[in-house]
Amino acid sequence: MTVIWDIDDVLNDLMRQWLESMWLPAHPGCTLTYADLTQNPPHRLLGIDESEYLESLDCFRLSHDRTLKPIAEVSAWFEEYGSRCSHVALTARPLGSVPSVASWLFEHFGAWIRAFGFVPSHRPHVSLPHYHRSKGDWLRWISAGDVMVEDNPANLAEAAAAGMRTVLIPQPWNSGSGTLSEALDSLTRIVKLG
Repeated sequence: MTVIWDIDDVLNDLMRQWLESMWLPAHPGCTLTYADLTQNPPHRLLGIDESEYLESLDCFRLSHDRTLKPIAEVSAWFEEYGSRCSHVALTARPLGSVPSVASWLFEHFGAWIRAFGFVPSHRPHVSLPHYHRSKGDWLRWISAGDVMVEDNPANLAEAAAAGMRTVLIPQPWNSGSGTLSEALDSLTRIVKLG
């Protein structure tokens, strides 16, 4: 069995760290908490345009990717169950931030995750070939996943359409109910049953 893992907000806590350590200190009048981020991207909630949000997030990625901590519960899951199947990381990011997150990924999860894929997120003034426009395109191309673990319901819908089982990691911006522990328990049942 092969599990495809999203990285940001699944293996790490990128959005929370960006909000709490970069955005809020620079915008002391902002009263939003992480739980208030009911949209992703959250630019409308922040009262800014999407390009300003992406510029801030990209800056954070470039300066903080290497210092992000893995989510403890996810690390514990890999320690206990990771050896039961193969693992692939799949992220959608701008190309400039891919080297740092790939290094982070293999530093923290390299014992289990042996393959890495990315779909370039569009950024103005960056021209790249578009082999895959979405994670669903990438999944159809690679044809090698059984389960996808992700915080974005649209990506999970594409994975399900490709015949994969899915696990939604609950975040304030998605329809996930329950807790991270419950989502990981669901993944454990899938992995144990094969």
